[in-house]
Amino acid sequence: MNRTIPDAFDILLVEDNPGDARLAQEALKEGRFPTRLDVVVDGVEAMSFLRQEGEYASARRPHLVLLDLNLPRKDGRQVLKEMKSDPGLCRIPVVVLTTSQAEQDVVHSYELHANCYITKPVDLDRFIDVVQSIEEYWCSIVTLPPR
Repeated sequence: MNRTIPDAFDILLVEDNPGDARLAQEALKEGRFPTRLDVVVDGVEAMSFLRQEGEYASARRPHLVLLDLNLPRKDGRQVLKEMKSDPGLCRIPVVVLTTSQAEQDVVHSYELHANCYITKPVDLDRFIDVVQSIEEYWCSIVTLPPR
């Protein structure tokens, strides 16, 4: 099977912490793969982006979503539930990237069909390593469904 590599790997980061969003942007810039990162700050914006509504009508469909759980307006759990129950969005892989280490959050995220759950490291260098590892895995190892 021939694998089609896109000209850039589109990632949607759903993150309300500007510092974490900036670090993720820097980590991806330094990564090995061409990526385009879009950032939204809450769950309402995430769903508008994914459904290409309003100001996001011309948004690119992401190859991958990096989703924080603790978000304003609509939290990440609600976003995950809506995505995975929507036939047009359910195949987009979702990596939960959050500070929560609570077992109930891990279990609930997988029950909602998260593709993986990663606790954000507090160490700056480790955070960058984790984001670059996510990029490496999803860009070079995984075969994704067509968009």
